[in-house]
Amino acid sequence: MNRLALYGALSSLKPAGTPRKYGICLVSRNVSTALRPLTLSSPRVRAIGPQLLRWNSSQEPLPEQKVLKQELKEEVPPPKQEERKQEDPLRFSVKRDVAEGPSGERNNLSSLAGKPAFSLHTGEKTVTLPVNRFENSSRAFLKWWLRDNCQCDKCVHPSTRQRIVDTFSIPDDIGVKDISNGRSQVTVTWSDGHVSSYNHSWLAQGGRRAPTSLGEYPLRFRKGMTYNPKHEGNVKEMPSVSYSEVMANDAGVLKWLERIYDWGFCLVRDTPINPECTEALLRRIAHIRHTHYGGFWDFTADMSFKDTAYTNEALGAHTDNTYFTDPARLQLFHMLSHTDGDGGATLLVDGFRAARRLYAESKQNLNHLRNIRQPFHASGNEDSIYQPVEQQVVLRAHAQFKHRLYQVRWNNYDRAVKWNWSLEEQEAWYKAAKHFNDIIHREDMEIWTQLQPGTALIFDNWRMLHGRSAFTGKRRMCGGYISNDDFLSRYRVLKFGRDHVLRRLGDLRDYPTNPSCIF
Repeated sequence: MNRLALYGALSSLKPAGTPRKYGICLVSRNVSTALRPLTLSSPRVRAIGPQLLRWNSSQEPLPEQKVLKQELKEEVPPPKQEERKQEDPLRFSVKRDVAEGPSGERNNLSSLAGKPAFSLHTGEKTVTLPVNRFENSSRAFLKWWLRDNCQCDKCVHPSTRQRIVDTFSIPDDIGVKDISNGRSQVTVTWSDGHVSSYNHSWLAQGGRRAPTSLGEYPLRFRKGMTYNPKHEGNVKEMPSVSYSEVMANDAGVLKWLERIYDWGFCLVRDTPINPECTEALLRRIAHIRHTHYGGFWDFTADMSFKDTAYTNEALGAHTDNTYFTDPARLQLFHMLSHTDGDGGATLLVDGFRAARRLYAESKQNLNHLRNIRQPFHASGNEDSIYQPVEQQVVLRAHAQFKHRLYQVRWNNYDRAVKWNWSLEEQEAWYKAAKHFNDIIHREDMEIWTQLQPGTALIFDNWRMLHGRSAFTGKRRMCGGYISNDDFLSRYRVLKFGRDHVLRRLGDLRDYPTNPSCIF
């Protein structure tokens, strides 16, 4: 037999019962002579050296060969510590402080487990912690990241699993006062008095990664209006339409959708105070998107779903559905009643305007939010855990339409722990995120309104951040979501006509009458 053909046949041969640890098994009585000069390069076979395992189809499978196993162990020794250092220098970056025992000996990491005298190297911005008590391995972590991702009940809601620590109140110079290494976890006492415990297995997920390209191409902003009641000369009335004109004909629907698209939100005055009419209003755009919250909502703050929206607590400005691969585009609220209490003012922040402000003040910070991706999740309910199929950036630009901003994804409550980034990326993202957070909290950026029964509010969830103040008493709210594609489909057809939209399918030229430029 030709040796090349024989090698090809052996490469694809997978007989039943072949001992997988040997990597190869030959099924023939008379092939041994032909195989003597044959060299195989499989890593598993290289470990065997010149030996070649043979199995005769007329015999029982070979028994476990203890001698061969021992030979394999001896011929493939574990990597030396110097080689392991080169593979992962962070695992060996521990500074072993002198910790004198009763006999004056220097203790190592494993012998110091649980002893208060233990400490690790702490830099200006990082702290090195053990990730495996038995191997003396460690990794460096950005202090701010480590403090921000404390998993205790004071930092992560025990029921909803949403982040409740105020990331941006953590001091820039957060320090470490004490570190104690236990059998399975490390306890860190922070300079602000907070005490965090991190399991070794949890810490072991981290590690240094090469920073990704941050890109310096300019971000573009679409034309549109921004409501700013504090700016002189701006309109004092919020964009609005009446319920009757929306329900009357498609011209009223187009007027409504244009206000939503141009301004980011719109009020619907004189909406009948019942859920049936509110649902009919929403269906004038498209079918209502069904999620794990249901389709059309009619709810009170009773925690029927484990999400902070179902409480009476204050909520900072955020976008919804960051944990979905495709977040809902439109969101409508209609307060049907509020009894025995007060508060609950609605907050809106124009995320596009905030991005413009960030662009003017720091293009570098804006680029970090465009390029460094974050994980999000919704894990409050026992039967569901949602997360997008890939991590997402805060500011999403359209690659084909000259990098024009079209989506803001900002929700610190639902941000999950991110592991796959370098220390440089961590520092860059936190700096940029804090800057963006400062901007959206500025007084001239916040739009406050007190919703009343009879006035529905709809907004673009890809653009407008929303929140509320705390409230007392009982509020009954109703509303629902509309998906992005359903919203844009309805808007494009009403604005340009079906035939024109069909003629421009796939048109990537940027001009005013191109329906594809509506996104």
